[in-house]
Order: sequence, then C-alpha cells, then structure tokens
Amino acid sequence: MDLQLKGRTAFISGATQGIGFAIALQLLQEGAIVIINGRTKDKVNAAVQKLGAAVPGANVRGIAAAFAVVEEVNALLAELPEVDILVNNVGVFGLKDFTSIEDNEWQSMFDINVMSSVRLSRFLLPGMLARKWGRIIFISSESGVNVPSNMIHYGMTKTAMLSLSNGLSKLTKGTAVTVNTIVGGPTYSEGVAGAVKHIAQANNTGELEMKSAILQSTNPQSLLQRFIATEEIAGIACYLCSPLAIVINGAAIRADGGVLNTIL
Repeated sequence: MDLQLKGRTAFISGATQGIGFAIALQLLQEGAIVIINGRTKDKVNAAVQKLGAAVPGANVRGIAAAFAVVEEVNALLAELPEVDILVNNVGVFGLKDFTSIEDNEWQSMFDINVMSSVRLSRFLLPGMLARKWGRIIFISSESGVNVPSNMIHYGMTKTAMLSLSNGLSKLTKGTAVTVNTIVGGPTYSEGVAGAVKHIAQANNTGELEMKSAILQSTNPQSLLQRFIATEEIAGIACYLCSPLAIVINGAAIRADGGVLNTIL
C-alpha cells in the first residue's frame, strides 16, 4: 500500500531506538523526509547512519537535544524546518513506590513526557493549520488508562497525553490536520529487552523464559499473549500519518494487544 507520504517532512522525538526508531524507518521506506531526535550527538549520529544503511538514498538527519533541558529544546526548535508530521514519542519511565517519589521526580517525568509534546506541538501546529495539512501523533500507553500502582507518576503523564491530544484535535476543524494518540501496550523495545536480560541473568534463567514470565505476571489478561514488536506500533503510526487516515482525528487508537479490558 502506498501511504502517499513521499516528500512529507517528519520529526520524531526520542527516535534513536525503540518505537521512535521503528517509526522513522517505516516513514523513510515510504519516501518521507525524516528528522530524528535523541539526547546525545553520538546516539543521534549512530541512529542516522543505521537508518541510512537500511534505506539507501534516505533523506534523514538528526538533532540532539534533551527534553529535560529547556535551553536544548529551544535550540532544537530553532533548527526545525517546516514539519508536516510530528510524532511525540520521547518518554521516560520507572518503577517506584508512590510514597517514595519526590517532587523533583514528578516534575522531571512531567517535563520530559508531557511538556516535550506541549512545546513541540505549540511550535509546529500553527504552520500545519496555515498550510491546512499536518499530522500530530502522541505515543501514549495503556498505563495511562490502567495506571500501575508502582508507576503512578508515569501513568499520570500518559493520561495527560490523551487529554492534550484530544484538546489539540479540536483546533483542526476545517483542515486536513489531524491529531491522534496511539495507546500502546507492553512493547519489546531495546530498553525493555535490556531489563529482561538483566533480570534473567540475576535469576539464572533464559531470556525467553523470563520474557514470558514477566508478561504473565504483569499482563496475564493480554489477548496477544506476547510482547508487541516496535514495528507493529510503527505500522499504525505511519498509517495515521497518511492522507488515507484523514477521517481519524481526535482518536485514541488502542494498540495494546488486548491488555485493556475497558473501552476508551
């Protein structure tokens, strides 16, 4: 299927690995111009080289910026050209008992996971509206709907993304600009894979066995009964970027593998 994205310019935050990288790869394969972001120049450069090798002739470049540092965000915004597609993907997570989460940890989680999207959307949405075409996608999580008791600060930020996306969509009336959220489920990104490997080694067991045990422990109700692959989330994101998805606006698209048993 031709997603009609040739020549469109996309910016993806937090795209040196995981879901963001997978989205960048698929957009490049569709002929889009892609700008990726990561915290350090080394990581960004390595990801750009990897993407270029995977898609010969790809038009890809990167901008390093840590979304926890406002000055770096402002410098990133100053470098951005006109952008047709914004994927708000950058995020951090952590397991922690609620009573142990200090104020600064709440603020840091909110700044990176939510304010990154606020600042990027505030900067890029006006241009999209003026050109009457654009896509903004938020990568949220089922943890924003069914908030884990040991990740309340993370879940709160993913809930906030749903609200932000829904509100912004109401500004797009009468244009071909859309704003949507992907509510992802347990995804086997590099970060998760690294954690699984570490736990497996600590418990003297195999990675595959530990991977299955963790999923059964945390999400036994999963209909998919396995972790989601990053490229599976990316495929949905790329479709939402396409002109073919014009009728989808203000939506929260579940891509959770059947983990949630509620209706959004």
